[in-house]
Parts: sequence; C-alpha cells; structure tokens
Amino acid sequence: MTAFAGWSMPLQYAGIIAEHRAVRAAAGLFDVSHMGELDCTGSGAAACVARLTCAPVERLEVGQARYSMILDQAGGIIDDVIVYRLDDQRYRIVINAANAAAVAEHARTVAAGSAAEFRDASRELGLLAIQGPHAMGIVQGVADTEVAAVGRYRCRRAQVAGVAVLLARTGYTGEDGFELFVAAEEAETLWSRLLEAGAATGLVPAGLGARDTLRLEAALPLYGHELSRDVSPLEVGLGRFVARTETYIGAAAIRRQRAQGVARALAHLQLHGRAVARAGYPVTTAAGEPIGTVTSGSYGPWVRRSLALGLVARQHAAVGGELAILIRGRPHAATVVKRPFYQREDG
Repeated sequence: MTAFAGWSMPLQYAGIIAEHRAVRAAAGLFDVSHMGELDCTGSGAAACVARLTCAPVERLEVGQARYSMILDQAGGIIDDVIVYRLDDQRYRIVINAANAAAVAEHARTVAAGSAAEFRDASRELGLLAIQGPHAMGIVQGVADTEVAAVGRYRCRRAQVAGVAVLLARTGYTGEDGFELFVAAEEAETLWSRLLEAGAATGLVPAGLGARDTLRLEAALPLYGHELSRDVSPLEVGLGRFVARTETYIGAAAIRRQRAQGVARALAHLQLHGRAVARAGYPVTTAAGEPIGTVTSGSYGPWVRRSLALGLVARQHAAVGGELAILIRGRPHAATVVKRPFYQREDG
C-alpha cells in the first residue's frame, strides 16, 4: 500500500510487471475509487459544463462520454477529466483525486448564478476498472445487458454480478474494458464477484504501479507529470480535445496560442539501453545542449523497452530525432518515436 492524494492505495498485489502483463494478455481489475465525481444538474447544465471544460459537450448524446480538460484563464490545465452525459439535464465529470477539492470549488464558482448546480458525489461512489482483452467476456458473463453494444466512450445503466452500476466503456491502460460506477457500500461486493467470475480466464487484481506503466506504454498523460497549470493542451498534443468555441474558460489564451504557436512539445522517447529515466531528468540534444525535461519514465514491461515522455523545445520533438537523457549525470541516447509506444491490435 502507498499514500496517494489522501488515500491509501494498493501499489501492487503480485507485482507490477506480473500485473501489467496480465492486463495486456488477459485482464486486470483496478480499484480507482479515489477518483472524484462531480454531477452537474439543471436546465443550464450543458452551458455550465461547456464553460467549465473545453469539451464541446453540447454535441454529446445521452449515454456518451468525452475526454476533456479544465483550463485556467491562461490556458493552463487545472485538471484533465472525462465528461459523461447521463440525461438531458445531468452530466458527470470524473476528476483526479489530487485535484478533487480544488476543482469542486472552482466548479461551484463557475455555476454561481446559473441554472445549474454541481454536487460532489465522490464519497457516495466507488469506481472499479476492468481492463484487458478478456474484460468484455468476463463482464458479459455476469451482466444483464449486451455489453458489446456499449460503444467506446459510451455508458449505460446495468446490473453486473447482481449489483447496480453505471457501465462505461472507458479506461486508462491502452486496453479495451470498462469502468463501473457503483454505490460505495457495494464496491467491495462487486470487486469480489468480478474477481471470482474472471478467475478462470486470468483476471487479476492490479495496483497503482501497473496502472502507471500501462498508461505510459499507451502514452496517456498523467496530471502532475505531463499536465499542470504550467502546461497548455497544445504543448502536449491534446489540441484535438479543445473546442474551437469561445464558451470555455481559457478560450482566449488557447486562440492566441493556436495563432502564434507554442515553444514546447511532448516527445515520446525510447532509450537505447536498459537505463530508466525518471520525471525531472534533463533532456538534451545528442551534442549535450539542454532542451527540456522528462515528465514520465519507466521500463515498459510489455514492449520490453525503457520509455520516457518529455517536454522539449518544439524543434527537437520530430519523430526520428536523436536526443539524450541525463541519468545520474550521464547521457543515455534516446530516439523520438511515434505515439503511442504500445497499441492493441484492434486499435
């Protein structure tokens, strides 16, 4: 167990590498109940969520979800989120645990005087994620609905293993799978029943460590590493998730950045040897000129390579570029490669 954003979290069960490979080959079950949930309701909910987040939420259908971000006036990232439209006048925003209190307060400020209300539902809900190639079959075996009919970034109400859930086809591992919102008091029951249902097909409990190595192989950003108030979505390749409207907070700053360009870009780096880069390590040109910093780094247990993400001067982020990372003061060669490092065969 380890302390994480005020929670006691399982870092590993059988071991990070074993859990990582199980998710890629079979399935893993994660307890991610530390994530926060804000529900926005009322006739003005759509407009309020469109103001708070940079997603074009007015296009969301009921039962549809979208990855987005909450920005400040300078275009910096306060948090990255997933927005779900649950019905005509109700949205759910899933936020990172470390930012939950600040985002909830910010959301209430945005909603002040509008025909919408934000309610923090975090303590009422548990959240389990089952991910991997066998995840769909495991869930289907204990569900009362056709789970394959739930499209990517879609959700529906269902009974899974006799427990009422909101079943969402989302995740943070690079694999197909589901996240299940459940009443907090039912989370342990659902966890146990899912593990039992998936035991014969390789389902294992997985912790925070494997979650991090899986998301790194899939080149998914992590708040506090690739994302922060000092980083623009355009610098880390997330411009496609930012609406081209003027309704959201930070829109003017993003418009200027699009017109003028940004100085940094996120480079996806594959090290030539087995040395492991860590967040904060300097990135240089092959000749030793400082150009940026590693934001995340680890050994990729499935791709069997040492991987890193780094914010570097834009002109040095082109695929094929040869750079170096200083690890304990010594330069280690790295190549800029295409994103992601790993992609499942069905995309």
